[in-house]
Amino acid sequence: MIPLGDVIPSRTTPYLTFVIIGLNVLGWLFELSLSRDALRTLLQVYGVVPASFSAPALVSSMFLHGSWFHVVANMWCLWIFGDTVEGRLGHRRFVALYLLCGIVAALGQTAIDPTSLLPMIGASGAIAGVMGAYFVLYPRSRVLTLLPLIVFWDIVEIPAIVLPVVWLVVQFVSTGAIAVTTSAEGGGMALMGPVAGFAMGVVGVFAFRKRQCRDEYWT
Repeated sequence: MIPLGDVIPSRTTPYLTFVIIGLNVLGWLFELSLSRDALRTLLQVYGVVPASFSAPALVSSMFLHGSWFHVVANMWCLWIFGDTVEGRLGHRRFVALYLLCGIVAALGQTAIDPTSLLPMIGASGAIAGVMGAYFVLYPRSRVLTLLPLIVFWDIVEIPAIVLPVVWLVVQFVSTGAIAVTTSAEGGGMALMGPVAGFAMGVVGVFAFRKRQCRDEYWT
């Protein structure tokens, strides 16, 4: 099952969604260019390490990832849902909510395991927040999805609420892959982060949305 996009047209050009995706891709390419020792140092400095807390890392960690699967899955979900949420909230409110959800996600995981020495990286918490906001704003929306059938592929519309379940499964798979492939570098991600980020998106969107703007689609 491959999600292709939602059925709600964007209100505006989602400039900041493009910028966030671009920064994450650049961050991943930069990681690939580093030696193992340099990558370990990068993750220790710019990832969130609960045992040696650093406030700037709450933001910088959102632009680092542990595997190509991790970054592709995250950016694909942001591409599907981010443009619609950005159009509904406006550019500045969207990026504020995005960063807030990412920060809350990191703080949530830190609270669960405050003595951990493992750097937490990834945009999963922030993107979970965008998805949470999306389902508050457009609870009946649908997503165009490419489904593999017995002898061919077909594009169907499925309820958008299905996507968080699939996405969380992807996070479980990605977490396992990162634990195996990047333990030497000392970087990883945690599942409490996406849960906290999603909850923040659900709650926070009420403060960030433009109340004077009616929802024309799927409310």
